[in-house]
Amino acid sequence: MQQRHIGNNGPLVGEIGLGTMGMSEFYGDADEAESIRTIHRALELGVSLLDTADVYGPYKNEELVGRAIAGKRERVFLCTKFGIVRDPADPMARGFNGTPAYIRKSLDASLKRLGVDYVDLYYQHRVDKNTPIEDTIGALAEQVAAGKIRHIGLSEASAATIRRAVKIHPIAAVQSEYSLFSRDIEDSGVIAALQELGVTLVAYSPLGRGFLSGKIRSLDQLEPGDFRRHSPRFQGDNFAKNLTTVDRVGEIATELDVTPAQVALAWVLAKGDDIVPIPGTTRVSRLEENVAAAGVKLSAEQMQRIEAAAPKGAAFGDRYPDMSPINA
Repeated sequence: MQQRHIGNNGPLVGEIGLGTMGMSEFYGDADEAESIRTIHRALELGVSLLDTADVYGPYKNEELVGRAIAGKRERVFLCTKFGIVRDPADPMARGFNGTPAYIRKSLDASLKRLGVDYVDLYYQHRVDKNTPIEDTIGALAEQVAAGKIRHIGLSEASAATIRRAVKIHPIAAVQSEYSLFSRDIEDSGVIAALQELGVTLVAYSPLGRGFLSGKIRSLDQLEPGDFRRHSPRFQGDNFAKNLTTVDRVGEIATELDVTPAQVALAWVLAKGDDIVPIPGTTRVSRLEENVAAAGVKLSAEQMQRIEAAAPKGAAFGDRYPDMSPINA
């Protein structure tokens, strides 16, 4: 697998990473043994960037990743996140905290769960509108100096927030949703800011939460606890309209003798060498399919055809039921 930099001339990682969220929550039940096998197989295939967060589980995902990478730390570019606060009494509720005291507490807890002395990339998962970003980044910079984190990242931050943040400390990466179904950061100024500032885009949900794989044909395929049952893009008429777009991409995939998922990932990879997609999966077979997308090289004509099949703004429905925490 080819490698890409995290940050301007920063460390190199495999050009496709692995999101581990679904191994612990949100997509229904997962087999922990198969999840760990998936992480181990990812490392064998050259995937080095593993993405987790304290909120996944909550906490369980970091513990799982920690068990999976025990004895393999030197092969992993380990990323985790802080800042989304969940209420045990209301699993659907979310709060946000970017205060220095919360950062110190959260980081120490994550290091313990992961069984490591440091993380390579520590993201603020969502911007806390009640805490100046300067205070948050200043506190993270202290943790860099202490050796507990190597690089600082933001997630779903606006261009203005990113520009304020880099004045305090270099930002290596910004994680945002980016796929054929989610291209709003192209018009919001985020991608332009990242390119100007030498910040890597880590693209989460590059398969549109599995929609772009072409394998989801009905909500009945999703487990009762799968959060996509409540996602606007998977609801009612939106589902049918989005499926039509997926099928158009699928036709191109058939012509290229690859899968729709591989076309969708290859498209993200082709959008820039400063983008690292992190498709999530819980199974070795899906991982291997995703990693093989790195070998799919799209021509300019093929890129145009794909974008005509799934033009900007083609997706029907918002990404989340509540978009208010996004791009703060």
